[in-house]
Amino acid sequence: MPKIGEHAVVCGASVAGLLAARVLTDHYDRVTVVERDVLTDEPVARRGVPQGCQPHALLARCAQILDELFPGFLDELVAAGAHRWDDGDMSRFDVSFGGHVMKRDGRLPQPQNLIQHYSSRPLLEQHVRRRVLGLPRVTVLDGHHVTTLTTTGSRVSGAKVCDSAGATTTFDADLVVDASGRGSRAPVFLAELGYGKPEVDELLIRVAYASMPVRMPAGAIRQNLVVRMFEPGRPRGFVLFRCEDDTYMVAAATLGPIRPPATPAELLDFGEGIAPAYALAAARAAEPLAGVSVHRYPSNRWRRYDKMTRLPDGFVVVGDAVCSFNPIYGQGMTVAAIEATILDECLREGDANLPRRFFRAAAKPVRVAWQTAVGSDLALPEVQGRPSLSMRLTNTYTERVLRAAEVDPLVVQDFLRVVGMVAPPGRLLHPAFMMRVALAGRRRGRVPDADAGVLTAAEP
Repeated sequence: MPKIGEHAVVCGASVAGLLAARVLTDHYDRVTVVERDVLTDEPVARRGVPQGCQPHALLARCAQILDELFPGFLDELVAAGAHRWDDGDMSRFDVSFGGHVMKRDGRLPQPQNLIQHYSSRPLLEQHVRRRVLGLPRVTVLDGHHVTTLTTTGSRVSGAKVCDSAGATTTFDADLVVDASGRGSRAPVFLAELGYGKPEVDELLIRVAYASMPVRMPAGAIRQNLVVRMFEPGRPRGFVLFRCEDDTYMVAAATLGPIRPPATPAELLDFGEGIAPAYALAAARAAEPLAGVSVHRYPSNRWRRYDKMTRLPDGFVVVGDAVCSFNPIYGQGMTVAAIEATILDECLREGDANLPRRFFRAAAKPVRVAWQTAVGSDLALPEVQGRPSLSMRLTNTYTERVLRAAEVDPLVVQDFLRVVGMVAPPGRLLHPAFMMRVALAGRRRGRVPDADAGVLTAAEP
C-alpha cells in the first residue's frame, strides 16, 4: 500500500489513540503517540483513564475489530486470563434492561453470531498497548502532552509537545489525530487557529459508578454478567462483572443526586433490593482485592465536528474527544474502534479533504450510538429533557422487544447483536423478528422454536 506521508502524531494513548496509531502505520512512515501519563507494562488503571477501575464491556463489534487489526488478539487475551462466552448458554448471564430480565435458560439459536469476551479494562488496554508498541513504525512518547498545533497555511503541520519539566519540542507531522478523551482541547486549538469551535449536543444525566474488584471462590457463581440497571422510578443499579481469571467487579450505579457508595460495606448494602439474592450472596462471600473506586459522569456530549463549515487539513479527532456516551451502554471503545476503521478507509482514498470526509463518515456510527444512549436515558423520568418523536417511537417498540426477550432466545440474540453493534438497528425491524416480538407479547412463554420456518431470523 503506498504511503501518504512521512509522519503522523497521535495525541493520547487511550484505546482510541492506540487503534488510530495502528491504522496510521499502513499510511505513514512513522507514527508518534504522545501520552500525558507515564506508561507501564502492567495491567493497572492509570490517571488518564479515570473510568479504568469500572467494569468495561467489550462489545462484540469492538472485539471483531481488535482481532482484525491484531490477528490472534482475542486468543492472546483469553490466554492471559480473559473469559470467552461462545456456546450460547444463556444461564451464563442475567441481564435486565428497563426492568425486563432477559431469558436466562436454554441456548441462543446461533451462538456463533454472538461471542463475548470478559476482562478488565486494564488487561485489555495492556494487550492493545503491547501490540502497538511492537509495531516498528510506532514510537510512544509518554510523560508528554500536546500544548498547541502548528500550521502552514490552511493545514495543520505539526504539534508542540511539552514534557513534565516544561520543555517544549515541535514535531512536524503530515497528520495530527486528537484522541485525548473527553477533556480534549481540540475545540480550543481550532478556535485559536480561526476556525471556531464545534457545536455541542449534550444531555445532562449525572451518573456515578462505584466498583470494587473481588476474588470469587470457584463455583460460587455461574454467570459472567449480572446487571440490574436503571428503570423508570428506580435510579439505582447493580452489576457483577466477570474479569480475568477468578476476579469479578462488584459495581453500583446512581443517577441524579443520589450519593454512590464509597466503602465495601456500603457497596454491598447498596445491592439489597436491587441485585438477585444469589449474586449479592456471592459478592458478600468474595474476597475484596482493593477499595471502592468512584467515577462520576455528568453528561452525554457530542462535539459536532461533522457540522463545521471550515476545517484545517491534516487534523482529525476520534473517540471520546468527539463523542462520549453514558458508560452504562459500553459503547465508547466500540465507537472508537469503528472510527479507526473509518480513518483507514478514508486514508486509502488519499488525504485530500480528509477531515471533512472522516467526520461525516464517522458521524453515522456515532449517531447510532448517540440515539441509543440518549434515547434510553430520556426514557427515565429522572433525566430532564424531551425525546424526539423518533426516540419516543423507538423506546415504545424497544419496550415490546424487551418484553419478548424475557421468553424468546432468538429475540435475546438479535437484540444483543444490535447492542453489540455487530448488527444494524434495522435488524430489529426485520419482518420475521417483528412477528416473533408480536407473538411473544401475546403468548408469553409459548414462542415458536428458533428454526420454525418463516419465523427463523435471517442471517444479516
